Amino acid sequence: MLSLKEIKEKLEQSTGEESWITELEKDERVGARKLWTSWKRKQQLTLLELQAHEEKIKFDRSYCSQNNDLVAGVDEAGRGPLAGPVVTAAVILPNYIKELVGLNDSKQLSRNKRDELAVMIKKHAIAYSIHFQSVQKIDELNIYEATRQSMTEVVLNLKIRPNVVLADAMKLPIDIETHSIIKGDAKSLAIAAASILAKTARDEYMDQLHEQFPMYFFNKHAGYGTKQHIEMIEQYGPTQHHRKTFEPIKSILRMR
Repeated sequence: MLSLKEIKEKLEQSTGEESWITELEKDERVGARKLWTSWKRKQQLTLLELQAHEEKIKFDRSYCSQNNDLVAGVDEAGRGPLAGPVVTAAVILPNYIKELVGLNDSKQLSRNKRDELAVMIKKHAIAYSIHFQSVQKIDELNIYEATRQSMTEVVLNLKIRPNVVLADAMKLPIDIETHSIIKGDAKSLAIAAASILAKTARDEYMDQLHEQFPMYFFNKHAGYGTKQHIEMIEQYGPTQHHRKTFEPIKSILRMR
């Protein structure tokens, strides 16, 4: 009979098809049952992740008329914050990448997981592009139009022209077949990949901004209007990286 340590080590390497798995199901030791139950739960979660991954691929391919059509997913990060740029990304993925199983809307993942996935996306993508839309442009145009122009720019910056563009909740003025997908980062693998690249690029930018302006704690709230952030704006005033047309910054500036 295998020891609990041996069972744990074998389960970590198991594919679920080994003959000894059947014997483990009959093991009545409490420790063995716990190991079996934990492993079984992980197997089920892995299966669900794989199914979700395949559904996202199927969603993207449903917009293609040819097998070799290239789909670009487009998404943004940073429309809501009081400071920092809005960042957009466009990604064209191959039809299947095993390493990207588990890729989801960036808001559903931890920062470490997003960082890991960003590396894999950049490694395997057929093409990708990232664009930073400045605070000045956001104040000049308004956040919607600034984001729309940034999304347009990021698609045009791709080194390979896609056949289809799927954009998260945005219509783009480009001469490529484009579809606006509501909650696209939860439905499309390409849009989810773009959301990861946009979010990780913006987080890195805000971390660098924190080094210049540590009193605002940009590395903690990424520019969003938290209570602490607003208190710091009231105490120190807005920087050139704050959006002057956003409330409460607009009112704070009016009172100064």
